[in-house]
Amino acid sequence: MGAGPAGASAAIACAQRGLRVLLCELRCFPRERVGETLHPGAEPVLERIGVWDRVREAGFLRHEGIWVGSPECRRFEPYGSDANGPWRGFQAWRADLDAILLERASELGAETLQPCRALEPRLSGCRVTGLRTSAGDIRARIVVDAAGSQHWLARRLGLSLRRRSPRLIARYGYVRGRCAERDEAPAFLSDQSGWTWTAHVRPGVYQWTRLNLTGSPPPADWLPQELRGLEPGPATGAEVGWRALAPSAGPGYYAVGDAATVVDPASSHGVLRALMSGLLAGRLIADGVLDGAEERSGASAYQAWTEDWFERDVTRLAHLYRDLPQPPSWLA
Repeated sequence: MGAGPAGASAAIACAQRGLRVLLCELRCFPRERVGETLHPGAEPVLERIGVWDRVREAGFLRHEGIWVGSPECRRFEPYGSDANGPWRGFQAWRADLDAILLERASELGAETLQPCRALEPRLSGCRVTGLRTSAGDIRARIVVDAAGSQHWLARRLGLSLRRRSPRLIARYGYVRGRCAERDEAPAFLSDQSGWTWTAHVRPGVYQWTRLNLTGSPPPADWLPQELRGLEPGPATGAEVGWRALAPSAGPGYYAVGDAATVVDPASSHGVLRALMSGLLAGRLIADGVLDGAEERSGASAYQAWTEDWFERDVTRLAHLYRDLPQPPSWLA
């Protein structure tokens, strides 16, 4: 379920091993999604799933690092360099990235039902054996939940979520126009109550994300100072409180991407985590189906991997937020 980066990468990994794959996606593409920053570390993963050349040629804006600090005092942090020159990240337009990944899955033989609403999991005892969908019943050896942070499958199976923060609401949106200050590189700037991210995502289009860590979210008409005076687009919000599904894999199912773990966008590698969790789940699924690997050990290995990544993210974010001018009281 879900044809975003996590679901598409799981589909690609399974299809690369010759498994029959069916992707069920609720919405028609292209769909509005916040722009995504792909750090240079994503290149090996994109190569492994066979889309690196397409991503490189997609015309995404590129940058050699980010501005960090506060509105009053900021510094540029480059990604690094090697003998070939500076490392550069991508500011990926999400609709185009989704299309690249879905096209690759289709080339490998994956089928897609779109739009298709998942209604209920099919169960045999405690094992997931497929889905009931708006397109009919689907039988499956393994169901992968890549439907995002609403934890669709977990809620229907009664699985627990381990929460490590209060409810946090990130707001994000776009503006159109010209902001020369932001054309070279994105900025992540903190203040008394949280942080703001701004980035040039397409010619004449800038994205902003705001997370208040102390108090309520900003008002609906809020814009970062540097983008005020430009033409505002629609803004929306998402719940990004830190939480992890336990277990993230079990009899007949895997949860990947935000369906497995959620941390706020300051972790800075949401797409990379989505891609890597989908790839790992796909490899473990293929090992079980084709090579006879013990399903329980595969699920256990995946749970350990997602838990380790989540704990590292939580530790990193806690250190980051303790250094804010006004650290959130809930970190204590």
